[in-house]
Amino acid sequence: MSYVKPAQLVGHMLDAGAAKMQMSARDTLIRAFMGAALLTIGAAFAVTIATQTGQPLLGAVLFPVGFVILYLFGYDLLTGVFTLGPLAVLARRPGATVPAMLRNWGLVFLGNLCGAILVAVLMAAVFTYGFSAEPNEVGRALGEIGHSRTVGYADHGLAGMLTLFIRGMLCNWLVSTGVVLAMASNTVGGKVIAMWLPIMLFFYMGFEHSIVNMFLFPSGLLMGGEFTLWDYLIWNEIPTVVGNLVGGLLFVGLPLYLTHGGSSVRQPAEEPRSVMV
Repeated sequence: MSYVKPAQLVGHMLDAGAAKMQMSARDTLIRAFMGAALLTIGAAFAVTIATQTGQPLLGAVLFPVGFVILYLFGYDLLTGVFTLGPLAVLARRPGATVPAMLRNWGLVFLGNLCGAILVAVLMAAVFTYGFSAEPNEVGRALGEIGHSRTVGYADHGLAGMLTLFIRGMLCNWLVSTGVVLAMASNTVGGKVIAMWLPIMLFFYMGFEHSIVNMFLFPSGLLMGGEFTLWDYLIWNEIPTVVGNLVGGLLFVGLPLYLTHGGSSVRQPAEEPRSVMV
Protein backbone atom coordinates (compact mmCIF):
# COMPACT_ATOMS: atom_id res chain seq x y z
CA MET A 1 0.00 0.00 0.00
CA SER A 2 1.19 3.55 -0.71
CA TYR A 3 -0.30 4.92 2.52
CA VAL A 4 1.64 4.60 5.76
CA LYS A 5 -0.68 4.59 8.76
CA PRO A 6 -0.03 6.98 11.65
CA ALA A 7 1.26 4.33 14.09
CA GLN A 8 3.93 3.20 11.63
CA LEU A 9 4.54 6.79 10.58
CA VAL A 10 5.62 7.72 14.10
CA GLY A 11 8.25 4.99 13.97
CA HIS A 12 9.64 6.46 10.75
CA MET A 13 9.72 9.92 12.32
CA LEU A 14 11.72 8.64 15.28
CA ASP A 15 14.14 6.76 13.05
CA ALA A 16 14.67 9.84 10.90
CA GLY A 17 15.22 12.11 13.89
CA ALA A 18 17.81 9.74 15.37
CA ALA A 19 19.57 9.21 12.03
CA LYS A 20 20.16 12.94 11.61
CA MET A 21 22.08 13.07 14.88
CA GLN A 22 24.47 10.39 13.63
CA MET A 23 25.42 12.18 10.40
CA SER A 24 28.88 13.64 10.05
CA ALA A 25 29.34 17.39 10.29
CA ARG A 26 30.31 17.50 6.63
CA ASP A 27 27.18 15.72 5.44
CA THR A 28 24.93 17.74 7.73
CA LEU A 29 26.36 21.06 6.53
CA ILE A 30 26.18 20.13 2.84
CA ARG A 31 22.61 18.90 3.08
CA ALA A 32 21.54 21.98 5.06
CA PHE A 33 23.33 24.33 2.65
CA MET A 34 21.67 22.81 -0.39
CA GLY A 35 18.30 22.55 1.30
CA ALA A 36 18.18 26.27 2.06
CA ALA A 37 19.54 27.18 -1.37
CA LEU A 38 16.80 25.26 -3.18
CA LEU A 39 14.06 26.49 -0.85
CA THR A 40 15.08 30.11 -1.26
CA ILE A 41 15.35 29.88 -5.03
CA GLY A 42 11.72 28.77 -4.83
CA ALA A 43 10.99 31.82 -2.67
CA ALA A 44 12.66 34.13 -5.21
CA PHE A 45 10.56 32.46 -7.92
CA ALA A 46 7.35 32.97 -5.95
CA VAL A 47 8.08 36.64 -5.24
CA THR A 48 8.91 37.16 -8.93
CA ILE A 49 5.64 35.56 -10.03
CA ALA A 50 3.57 37.50 -7.49
CA THR A 51 5.24 40.80 -8.40
CA GLN A 52 5.10 40.46 -12.17
CA THR A 53 1.54 39.12 -12.32
CA GLY A 54 0.07 41.03 -9.38
CA GLN A 55 -1.36 37.72 -8.15
CA PRO A 56 0.05 36.73 -4.71
CA LEU A 57 -2.01 33.53 -4.75
CA LEU A 58 -0.25 32.36 -7.90
CA GLY A 59 3.12 32.93 -6.25
CA ALA A 60 1.97 30.87 -3.25
CA VAL A 61 0.68 28.07 -5.45
CA LEU A 62 4.07 27.78 -7.15
CA PHE A 63 6.32 28.38 -4.12
CA PRO A 64 6.37 24.73 -2.91
CA VAL A 65 8.43 23.63 -5.93
CA GLY A 66 11.68 24.41 -4.08
CA PHE A 67 10.54 22.57 -0.95
CA VAL A 68 9.55 19.51 -2.95
CA ILE A 69 12.86 19.37 -4.82
CA LEU A 70 15.01 19.69 -1.69
CA TYR A 71 12.95 17.05 0.11
CA LEU A 72 13.23 14.53 -2.70
CA PHE A 73 17.01 15.10 -2.76
CA GLY A 74 17.15 14.31 0.97
CA TYR A 75 18.35 17.72 2.14
CA ASP A 76 17.72 19.36 5.52
CA LEU A 77 15.91 22.38 6.92
CA LEU A 78 16.03 23.62 10.49
CA THR A 79 12.23 23.58 10.71
CA GLY A 80 12.18 19.83 10.06
CA VAL A 81 14.87 18.85 12.54
CA PHE A 82 13.15 21.01 15.16
CA THR A 83 10.22 18.59 15.00
CA LEU A 84 11.90 15.22 14.49
CA GLY A 85 14.93 15.50 16.78
CA PRO A 86 13.16 16.00 20.13
CA LEU A 87 10.88 13.01 19.46
CA ALA A 88 13.86 10.71 18.97
CA VAL A 89 15.32 11.99 22.25
CA LEU A 90 12.03 11.42 24.08
CA ALA A 91 11.81 7.89 22.68
CA ARG A 92 15.43 7.23 23.71
CA ARG A 93 16.48 6.10 20.29
CA PRO A 94 20.11 4.90 20.22
CA GLY A 95 22.43 7.90 19.81
CA ALA A 96 19.58 10.39 20.25
CA THR A 97 20.70 12.60 23.12
CA VAL A 98 20.20 16.25 23.94
CA PRO A 99 23.82 17.19 23.10
CA ALA A 100 23.59 15.31 19.78
CA MET A 101 20.32 17.08 18.98
CA LEU A 102 21.72 20.53 19.78
CA ARG A 103 24.80 19.77 17.64
CA ASN A 104 22.52 18.81 14.74
CA TRP A 105 20.41 21.94 15.16
CA GLY A 106 23.50 24.16 15.21
CA LEU A 107 25.02 22.60 12.08
CA VAL A 108 21.74 22.73 10.17
CA PHE A 109 21.21 26.36 11.16
CA LEU A 110 24.70 27.27 9.94
CA GLY A 111 24.31 25.38 6.67
CA ASN A 112 20.86 26.86 6.04
CA LEU A 113 22.12 30.37 6.74
CA CYS A 114 25.05 30.05 4.31
CA GLY A 115 22.88 28.57 1.56
CA ALA A 116 20.21 31.24 1.91
CA ILE A 117 22.71 34.11 1.94
CA LEU A 118 24.42 32.76 -1.18
CA VAL A 119 21.11 32.78 -3.05
CA ALA A 120 20.35 36.27 -1.69
CA VAL A 121 23.61 37.60 -3.12
CA LEU A 122 23.18 35.82 -6.45
CA MET A 123 19.60 37.00 -6.88
CA ALA A 124 20.56 40.55 -5.88
CA ALA A 125 23.14 40.48 -8.67
CA VAL A 126 20.43 39.34 -11.09
CA PHE A 127 17.97 42.03 -9.98
CA THR A 128 20.59 44.82 -10.31
CA TYR A 129 22.54 43.69 -13.39
CA GLY A 130 25.55 42.76 -11.30
CA PHE A 131 25.02 45.69 -8.88
CA SER A 132 25.47 48.17 -11.72
CA ALA A 133 21.89 49.47 -11.76
CA GLU A 134 18.99 50.21 -9.45
CA PRO A 135 16.96 47.14 -8.38
CA ASN A 136 14.27 46.05 -10.80
CA GLU A 137 10.62 45.63 -9.85
CA VAL A 138 11.21 42.34 -8.04
CA GLY A 139 14.23 43.75 -6.19
CA ARG A 140 12.18 46.69 -4.95
CA ALA A 141 9.45 44.29 -3.80
CA LEU A 142 12.04 42.36 -1.76
CA GLY A 143 13.18 45.58 -0.13
CA GLU A 144 9.61 46.40 0.85
CA ILE A 145 9.05 42.90 2.27
CA GLY A 146 12.08 43.35 4.51
CA HIS A 147 10.83 46.73 5.74
CA SER A 148 7.22 45.73 6.38
CA ARG A 149 8.14 42.50 8.18
CA THR A 150 10.70 44.03 10.55
CA VAL A 151 9.90 47.69 11.18
CA GLY A 152 6.24 46.82 10.66
CA TYR A 153 6.33 44.53 13.70
CA ALA A 154 8.48 46.94 15.72
CA ASP A 155 5.89 49.69 15.26
CA HIS A 156 3.50 47.60 17.37
CA GLY A 157 5.94 46.90 20.21
CA LEU A 158 5.20 43.82 22.31
CA ALA A 159 2.01 43.15 20.37
CA GLY A 160 4.09 43.05 17.20
CA MET A 161 6.56 40.64 18.81
CA LEU A 162 3.69 38.39 19.90
CA THR A 163 2.24 38.43 16.38
CA LEU A 164 5.64 37.55 14.93
CA PHE A 165 6.06 34.63 17.34
CA ILE A 166 2.57 33.30 16.57
CA ARG A 167 3.21 33.54 12.83
CA GLY A 168 6.40 31.54 13.37
CA MET A 169 4.45 28.86 15.26
CA LEU A 170 1.73 28.66 12.62
CA CYS A 171 4.35 28.45 9.90
CA ASN A 172 6.10 25.38 11.26
CA TRP A 173 2.81 23.77 12.17
CA LEU A 174 2.16 23.70 8.43
CA VAL A 175 5.73 23.08 7.24
CA SER A 176 6.25 20.16 9.61
CA THR A 177 2.87 18.82 8.59
CA GLY A 178 4.21 18.72 5.03
CA VAL A 179 7.40 16.98 6.21
CA VAL A 180 5.50 14.29 8.09
CA LEU A 181 2.75 13.80 5.52
CA ALA A 182 5.40 13.11 2.88
CA MET A 183 6.51 10.17 5.03
CA ALA A 184 2.95 8.84 4.93
CA SER A 185 3.27 7.96 1.24
CA ASN A 186 5.51 5.46 -0.56
CA THR A 187 5.08 7.08 -3.97
CA VAL A 188 6.73 10.19 -5.41
CA GLY A 189 3.37 11.59 -6.49
CA GLY A 190 1.87 11.07 -3.05
CA LYS A 191 4.82 12.77 -1.37
CA VAL A 192 4.63 15.76 -3.71
CA ILE A 193 0.91 16.30 -3.13
CA ALA A 194 1.28 15.86 0.63
CA MET A 195 4.04 18.47 0.77
CA TRP A 196 2.50 20.92 -1.66
CA LEU A 197 -0.72 21.69 0.18
CA PRO A 198 0.50 22.89 3.61
CA ILE A 199 3.54 24.67 2.14
CA MET A 200 1.35 26.64 -0.25
CA LEU A 201 -0.91 27.61 2.63
CA PHE A 202 1.85 28.95 4.90
CA PHE A 203 3.38 31.08 2.16
CA TYR A 204 0.11 32.69 1.10
CA MET A 205 -0.89 33.41 4.70
CA GLY A 206 2.36 35.30 5.28
CA PHE A 207 3.55 33.14 8.15
CA GLU A 208 7.19 33.41 9.19
CA HIS A 209 9.68 30.72 8.12
CA SER A 210 13.16 31.19 9.54
CA ILE A 211 14.96 29.78 6.49
CA VAL A 212 12.95 31.68 3.89
CA ASN A 213 13.63 34.81 5.95
CA MET A 214 17.38 34.11 5.80
CA PHE A 215 16.96 34.89 2.10
CA LEU A 216 14.26 37.56 2.08
CA PHE A 217 15.86 39.95 4.54
CA PRO A 218 19.49 39.85 3.35
CA SER A 219 18.04 40.33 -0.14
CA GLY A 220 16.03 43.29 1.12
CA LEU A 221 19.13 44.86 2.67
CA LEU A 222 21.05 44.42 -0.60
CA MET A 223 18.13 45.98 -2.45
CA GLY A 224 18.20 49.09 -0.27
CA GLY A 225 15.37 48.19 2.09
CA GLU A 226 14.81 50.71 4.87
CA PHE A 227 15.68 48.51 7.82
CA THR A 228 18.87 47.35 9.53
CA LEU A 229 20.52 44.02 10.29
CA TRP A 230 19.59 44.59 13.93
CA ASP A 231 15.94 45.09 12.93
CA TYR A 232 16.06 41.80 11.05
CA LEU A 233 17.58 39.81 13.93
CA ILE A 234 15.44 41.21 16.75
CA TRP A 235 12.21 41.89 14.90
CA ASN A 236 12.15 38.80 12.74
CA GLU A 237 14.76 36.03 12.71
CA ILE A 238 15.20 35.27 16.42
CA PRO A 239 11.48 35.26 17.37
CA THR A 240 10.73 33.34 14.17
CA VAL A 241 13.24 30.61 15.03
CA VAL A 242 11.70 30.22 18.49
CA GLY A 243 8.17 30.21 17.07
CA ASN A 244 9.15 27.61 14.45
CA LEU A 245 10.56 25.35 17.17
CA VAL A 246 7.47 25.61 19.37
CA GLY A 247 4.96 25.26 16.53
CA GLY A 248 6.49 22.19 14.87
CA LEU A 249 7.02 20.31 18.12
CA LEU A 250 3.84 21.34 19.91
CA PHE A 251 1.33 20.99 17.07
CA VAL A 252 2.85 18.25 14.90
CA GLY A 253 5.49 16.13 16.61
CA LEU A 254 4.10 15.69 20.12
CA PRO A 255 0.44 14.98 19.19
CA LEU A 256 1.50 12.18 16.84
CA TYR A 257 4.05 10.83 19.31
CA LEU A 258 1.62 10.82 22.23
CA THR A 259 -1.43 9.42 20.45
CA HIS A 260 0.02 7.09 17.79
CA GLY A 261 3.36 6.09 19.30
CA GLY A 262 2.54 2.71 20.79
CA SER A 263 5.14 0.05 20.06
CA SER A 264 6.89 2.27 17.50
CA VAL A 265 8.13 4.41 20.39
CA ARG A 266 9.94 1.44 21.92
CA GLN A 267 11.51 -0.10 18.84
CA PRO A 268 12.59 1.00 15.34
CA ALA A 269 10.06 0.79 12.53
CA GLU A 270 10.33 -2.29 10.31
CA GLU A 271 11.22 -0.27 7.23
CA PRO A 272 13.10 2.90 8.25
CA ARG A 273 12.72 5.82 5.89
CA SER A 274 15.00 8.76 5.38
CA VAL A 275 13.42 12.15 5.92
CA MET A 276 15.79 15.07 5.56
CA VAL A 277 13.66 18.19 5.72
